[in-house]
Amino acid sequence: MQIIKIILLTLSLLPLGVIVSAQSDYEVRLQAETDIDWKSKPLMEVIKLLEEEYKIQFLFNPNDAENEKISISENEITLNELLTKIFEQTNLEYKIENDVVVIYKSKSLGSQQQSPRAIKHTINGYLTDRESTESLIGASVYLKGTNIGTTTNEYGFYSFSIPEGEMTLVFSYIGYEDEVTDINLVEDKTLDISLGFGSQLEEVVILAEEAKEDIQIRGQMSQFNVPVEKLKTIPVIFGEEDVLKSMQMLPGIKSGVEGSSGIYVRGGSQDQNLILLDGVPVYNPAHALGIFSIFNTDAIKSVTLTKGGFPARFGGRLSSVVDIRMKEGNLNEWNGDLSIGLISSKMTVSGPVISDKTSILLSARRTYADLILKQVVGDNGSQQIDPSLYFYDLNGKIQHKINAKHRVYLSGYFGKDKFGATYIEPNVDQETTAQWGNQIGALRWNYEINNKLFANTTLTYSNYNINTLRSYENIVDQDSTIFISDYNTGIVDFGGKIDFDYIPTPGHYIKWGAGMIRHRYNPGANQSIQRTSEINTDIGTQADEILSTEINIYAEDELTVGRLKANIGLHFSGFFVQDEFYKSLQPRLGLRYLASDKLSFKAAFSTMYQYINLLASETINLPSDLWVPSTKNIKPQESWLAAVGVATSIGPLELEVEAYYKGMENVLSYKEGATFLADNVVNWEDKVTSGNGESYGAEIFLQKSEGRLTGWVGYTLSWTNRQFDDINGGEKYPFRYDRRHDASIVMSYDINEKIKLSANWIYGTGEAVTLAQYTIATFDNFSDRIRYYDQGGDKNSFRMSPSHRLDWSISFEKQKKRFQRTWVIGFYNSYYRKNPFFVSLEKQIEDGVIVGKRIKEHSLLPIIPSVSYQLSF
Repeated sequence: MQIIKIILLTLSLLPLGVIVSAQSDYEVRLQAETDIDWKSKPLMEVIKLLEEEYKIQFLFNPNDAENEKISISENEITLNELLTKIFEQTNLEYKIENDVVVIYKSKSLGSQQQSPRAIKHTINGYLTDRESTESLIGASVYLKGTNIGTTTNEYGFYSFSIPEGEMTLVFSYIGYEDEVTDINLVEDKTLDISLGFGSQLEEVVILAEEAKEDIQIRGQMSQFNVPVEKLKTIPVIFGEEDVLKSMQMLPGIKSGVEGSSGIYVRGGSQDQNLILLDGVPVYNPAHALGIFSIFNTDAIKSVTLTKGGFPARFGGRLSSVVDIRMKEGNLNEWNGDLSIGLISSKMTVSGPVISDKTSILLSARRTYADLILKQVVGDNGSQQIDPSLYFYDLNGKIQHKINAKHRVYLSGYFGKDKFGATYIEPNVDQETTAQWGNQIGALRWNYEINNKLFANTTLTYSNYNINTLRSYENIVDQDSTIFISDYNTGIVDFGGKIDFDYIPTPGHYIKWGAGMIRHRYNPGANQSIQRTSEINTDIGTQADEILSTEINIYAEDELTVGRLKANIGLHFSGFFVQDEFYKSLQPRLGLRYLASDKLSFKAAFSTMYQYINLLASETINLPSDLWVPSTKNIKPQESWLAAVGVATSIGPLELEVEAYYKGMENVLSYKEGATFLADNVVNWEDKVTSGNGESYGAEIFLQKSEGRLTGWVGYTLSWTNRQFDDINGGEKYPFRYDRRHDASIVMSYDINEKIKLSANWIYGTGEAVTLAQYTIATFDNFSDRIRYYDQGGDKNSFRMSPSHRLDWSISFEKQKKRFQRTWVIGFYNSYYRKNPFFVSLEKQIEDGVIVGKRIKEHSLLPIIPSVSYQLSF
């Protein structure tokens, strides 16, 4: 019954034209009637007329049709009948395959006729960057003059089957020069192609414009492929290129507090984003308490964000999938990048260990804010301050080509943050620090089983850990008083998965696979120590580790029938925890109907389940935020999302408009007044409550991706609400990051070949907050406690002022003999908008008497200049 409801709901969202075309738009058009009066009309002219007038697509060798002429005079003849009469007058035959009219020469074999061009062969291979040898993800391969073709998968592999004969293939990728190859296909063929970067010459730009896949052609809706080179031009805080901060400027994506790198997608919370690095889940993608993300753009090859219409191969989160792929390393020559900025530096090198067979990539980044701060705040009168504020990243990857069909990859990421300070003064030592970090590893094996079937097997490891330490020592007359509070939490994963890509025909792209992850959760170990001459107390609390196993199986097919493209899939997931087994069957459907060459309608429906939760305060960011699983008492989160949209190209501009509705169940939140440290950690399940959520709205995305001026304009109108029985008296209330309006303008202009100017402006409705006051009591019964006091008003009923700012940067490039040098100068919040970071309630005193309280907004980030020096060799 539930499946029937889902199907009916999905159909109700579709444009009427899409439903009709699913019956077969092509067959309907072939039954259309027309009047014909042709006298000795060349067949080539007839074909062109039918393609333009009736949108019938032909596949043929021009040499076969060159000298053929047609004479027909008919009234009210159907197109189907017309095709028959046309080819009766020629030495050619035709056959309709996948809604394409295939024309071929007749060849008599006894009493039968056989079509040489009807015999199909398969072309397959890899597309790579000519200079770096990196695989190109999502590159296009198609027959010239048609839209018959395919795209490369996540590993640069492509395959498609076409009738034999002479033809021209075009290999293209945005930003690269096309590779045009003439072939005479008489048998299966492997063809590896490398593409070079596009030139600035006008004719090359025009060629690339013809080759790129326009937004209305793409089958997947609610998805952005974010070019890494574009990320590097977007001005951000301190000049640090940042994947997640750049995503915040896309429609449907909201940022957290000012300056943070968190993303909130279509009303979801941070834990509802599945962030993958080389296929491995990343649990904390933030450095420096959220100011930067952990992703070093010099080590990244591709970034794909999916915020709806999820393909069946993805699961485990409700709101988005951020699929980040690391570079693989250069197989031919050594190269590298070096960048020196105001607060950090980074370096990346890659090259061959064995030429054209084995390569290695190494990348490192570290801040030196702690070194600068030590010089600024080292001594403060009688108090000496030793700050600890730094992070580092290490990325590494090895690839090895065993042979033409087998490749293996080993990749890893290691990162760590330390945030805090030690205060030393006569007789007193104090230390407050927080340390957290990720360790990620992936071992991958690509196997080209045959020219139509591709397999990828991956083993994964992920370890995320947090440690916070607070200590105090007071020495008086050789007597000492010591207080120590030490807290640890984390999650460790071991997993494996296998994925298959099968491309039987150009009209079908089938994917299926299965995976399993073993999770080990540490909800928290907290140790408190108090020692004096009279007291020696050591109190430790340890929440039991929770072990769970998550499994998934999926299958999906992207098929094309005439002007209708559909992605139909099914995702099954199961979760074993505490003798409980949760399971779900999640249907997925994505549709694209090409109404004309420049206009398409899109629709999608998906259901998602999530078995993991991030317990985080909406009001304050603590390093004690922790990951916990669904348990026998806490059900998995679930959601369904429906979206419809329209996409069109208008000259160099691409426009996409989408509307969506998302419903959520069993979302988790702390109860009012509770935080993780408020009471005994063993009872964390007693401090949370489950409820429902909803988000709906519309998004507009206008983009220009070619020419000297490029960029986009994005706008989101949305509503996001939550409802919990134990919060706000059970009444619905706005989610913390519910913003009615979000707008962004991102532009880049090439002044000339050496100077580039980039700027972005953003605007957002103020955040919804509860007017509150916090009291922090330290070492109360040897345990940290945080108490929350509501000062009246409904939950999140107060809106802070809107936020907006302008960031810009300018880069100066110069090609030296052995390297390219780039200076980048930028300004964050260049007109010094005092955007609210938090609000406080302040007492109003008249004549020494408290007469009331007023609300005061506090800003954090002023104008922040940045400068960096970059070398590429």
